[in-house]
Amino acid sequence: MREHFPTATILRPSIVFGREDQFLNRFAGLIRMLPVVPVIGGATRFQPVFVGDVAKAVAAALTGTKGQTLELGGPEILSMLDLNRWIAKAIGRDPLFIEVPDMAAELLAKTTGWLPGAPITMDQFRMLGNDNVVTGTDGLAAYGIVPTPMDVVAHDWLTLYRKHGRFGTTSTEAAADAQA
Repeated sequence: MREHFPTATILRPSIVFGREDQFLNRFAGLIRMLPVVPVIGGATRFQPVFVGDVAKAVAAALTGTKGQTLELGGPEILSMLDLNRWIAKAIGRDPLFIEVPDMAAELLAKTTGWLPGAPITMDQFRMLGNDNVVTGTDGLAAYGIVPTPMDVVAHDWLTLYRKHGRFGTTSTEAAADAQA
């Protein structure tokens, strides 16, 4: 890219989350359905970035810096296991999380990854072998964008996964109500 377009600004977001994403929503759906949730790549770290922040960075890049590579990440760094625990808490669920050994996850990806709706593809398995966090120039900070925490926006759509939808409460809310 740099060879042919030396003034291009390259934005490299971490995993992007938003209302209709296939990340938080996929895991929330599994956590809602399963009493025991398998977690592949439990130690892999992510720095989820809100889609609205990525959009702001794209708009800023159109008129701002030229020829830079900027990484975009949110304010929190979580392991895959911690991310699943965060989602479970946000939707008021308390499943048992079981980390899947890499060898078993790779076998699953090789044997079913080509199927539509497969639990994991080989590409996804390979990506879980590396952390997905900002390691270079923080693009959000470079554009003066304050990253949006997941809990500020995700509760708006994660209510769908609660036991009683928007009328349900998370375990934290229930405990606070009981103390009041």
